Amino acid sequence: TVTFRVNMHNRARHTEMLYFIITIFECTTTRLRPVNPVSLSVSSRTDTGVHALSNSAHFDLQRKNDKLPFTEDILVQALNFHLGTEQIRITRAHRVPHDFHARFRAQSRTYVYRIALGISHHSLLPLTDWDLCWSLRNTELNVDAMHEAASLLVGTHDFSSFRAVNSDLPFKNPVKTMDVISIQQGNSFILILFPFSREIPFWELTFTSKSFLYKQVRRMTGAMVAVGQGLLSVPQLKKILEARDSLAYPQGMAAPAHGLFLTRVDYRDTGENKN
Repeated sequence: TVTFRVNMHNRARHTEMLYFIITIFECTTTRLRPVNPVSLSVSSRTDTGVHALSNSAHFDLQRKNDKLPFTEDILVQALNFHLGTEQIRITRAHRVPHDFHARFRAQSRTYVYRIALGISHHSLLPLTDWDLCWSLRNTELNVDAMHEAASLLVGTHDFSSFRAVNSDLPFKNPVKTMDVISIQQGNSFILILFPFSREIPFWELTFTSKSFLYKQVRRMTGAMVAVGQGLLSVPQLKKILEARDSLAYPQGMAAPAHGLFLTRVDYRDTGENKN
């Protein structure tokens, strides 16, 4: 039996679609005629509406009649061939130790949140960015204040105030370490196809940590944007953080799900990163 880790790209935006993808993938692997039943374990499950530019997963595969294991390249080609027109593609495969687990071996996860400015109506956004960013009427944000807010949140803290209530709440440690919280200018996706199209100001907020609480990134983003809009001060943000209470987070401030992307999962112990 050989354990493989695969990197995937898909267009699914909903948690329910992730389970559909797992089912499709497991059905696809049966066409490779394995001896063992194949079960796919995914590294990250995103909130409903959040995008995954890439994800990773692992599974065990044993071939019949003592056939040699698939090479990594052949496995990628075979899986993509059998996936056919499904909106999921395998980009890479790696042989990993039998005790490897895509979720628990991950050393860090990176999310990027996209914001478009000066959008008074969603029709002003290019079609390439619909439901792929948070569009704000503001023509500018106080980015210096947002950097100050990011400096407050980076590092190790009890992030109880930044998690939403769900069934896992009693079992999740609220203390997390934010390795990276950065703010940089971004671009519309349409510029990839039409470099000379009308420029819309975009900003990207990047968050890297080993793990996150439920809706934590969306709540941090919403608070940082509120600081940039002048609706929340950095001292007020500090009070919210220090309250360590999800009820201390202002209602309606969380950023919407559709601007958030899972962009990478890193496995430092194997020397291989997933982009």
